[in-house]
Amino acid sequence: MNFTRWSARLPGTQRRAAARTEHTVTPDRRGEGAVPAARAERQSDDPPDDTLPVPAVDDLPTREILDRIPALVALVHGHDHRTAYVNDAYVAAFGGRPLGAPAREALPELDALGLLPLLDQVLRSSKPRTVKSRKAPSGRSYTITCTPVDVPAGTEPGAGGEGGVLIFAADVTDHAEAAERLRASERRQRETAVTLQRSLLPQELEEPDDLRIAAVYHPGGTETAVGGDWYDVITLGGGRTALVIGDVMGRGVRAAAVMGQLRTAVRAYARLDLPPHEVLQLLDGLATEIDANQIATCAYAVHDPNEGRLVYASAGHLPILVRDENGTVQRADEPIGPPLGTGGWMHASGSIPLCPGSTAVLYTDGLVERRNEDLDEGIAALERALAGATGTPQVICDRLVRSTGVTADHDDDVAVLVLQHPSRTGPDGDLFRNAALELLGGVEAAPRARAFASGVLTSWRFPPELHDLGVLAASELVANSLQHGTPPMRLRLRRTDRRLIVEVTDGNDHLPRRRRAEPGDESGRGISIIATIASNWGSRRTPGGGKAVWCEFALPRATP
Repeated sequence: MNFTRWSARLPGTQRRAAARTEHTVTPDRRGEGAVPAARAERQSDDPPDDTLPVPAVDDLPTREILDRIPALVALVHGHDHRTAYVNDAYVAAFGGRPLGAPAREALPELDALGLLPLLDQVLRSSKPRTVKSRKAPSGRSYTITCTPVDVPAGTEPGAGGEGGVLIFAADVTDHAEAAERLRASERRQRETAVTLQRSLLPQELEEPDDLRIAAVYHPGGTETAVGGDWYDVITLGGGRTALVIGDVMGRGVRAAAVMGQLRTAVRAYARLDLPPHEVLQLLDGLATEIDANQIATCAYAVHDPNEGRLVYASAGHLPILVRDENGTVQRADEPIGPPLGTGGWMHASGSIPLCPGSTAVLYTDGLVERRNEDLDEGIAALERALAGATGTPQVICDRLVRSTGVTADHDDDVAVLVLQHPSRTGPDGDLFRNAALELLGGVEAAPRARAFASGVLTSWRFPPELHDLGVLAASELVANSLQHGTPPMRLRLRRTDRRLIVEVTDGNDHLPRRRRAEPGDESGRGISIIATIASNWGSRRTPGGGKAVWCEFALPRATP
């Protein structure tokens, strides 16, 4: 049997070859450092080289060596891979094997490991092949190298001078189990991070009266390090809605935890009904307190159906995209302030039209950022996809994700929030009405406001009880504005398919508060009355100065 081709792979062979080379070094080169000094001294007392011949590799007892090594060794030959040899370690692992029988019958473990096609490849190509960490039926794992060899006729039982394959299997069970434990630990960590991430996102989106909204979140890749992307929808009352999307820089559980704190803070600040840039200003300070080394981008927008615009502020976030009913897409890319957590910067609010029939998209960088492309190219591609996207917000969400090439193994988190302001006509349009009255003059404005409210609510065919509550609310809000506010003043009535909204604006920015009136007080009960009869009430400062005070009444559900 000629093992010259693979004998160099055996443990210790290279050391023996090096030793043989050292013994044959010419005397005039030993002083050059090729042989250690101690060895050179011993060799000086040895007999001449011709009296102690060093055996060549071909002369070593190869079979004895193979039987003693702990790795599994087998030799097969021929196109049906008949068994020619198995060493003692192989027998200890799988039992004795008949020689001369095809491997499919004599070595079923090779078939279970999927090695028979590999043996065919080795025979055809005459090149060695290696497979790593294959688990055998016994439960042990092996890294297996198959090397082509020549098997001369008569050297092994059944050999007939055909090509053979030497199978060398090293037991790597400990390494495989350690790697599997590491993978399992990483999977658990990723599942924990993703679970935390998803639990911090809204489980169900709030449903504003005037908007249709859908969102989608895709965790990035299969690694542990999920990101800090988040989104939220917050109904502010009075028909207004806040929309938020953000991205905490960094990855892993820490980023998800910071994201959760910021999202909770956004909801708290949103209840103050502040302008978008003031909300971001508060978030900026909070982000610095949470972690001075952590920054985040965020876009905060407010939709008011009475204005037909989206008022927004951006802290380093990607621009909001808005498609009108004709398919034209605009970017809300100015103004954009620095990310949250940088501290000391002033943010500003901007606005973009969001008329009936329009669709807006808020998103994180995972949707448009690619390693081999400029970011503007990704945003431009998203604009093109949005220009042709139609259907419900959920359909548009899914289409945008597909069009940008986001898959299950995407390398970054993706969050997308899509909102539509539907264009309502016919019977559906009758459920959404507006009416407004400018309050001019002095005390005579109060009875005029009551008459206006009564006429409008009658035309909207509200039931008598709701009609009377609406007129009372309008009267109290107008009286409060006449006493404490300044011109210009306006009464606005709005109905949706779910509620009646009564709102009064004036030029004084002092916000009313509910207080307890003493029995002898002649005033101070207006807001308390509103809070008692209405489903909800609130107040806010208006952008141009002044304030708005509003209340809501839930409409009775239609019986089927």
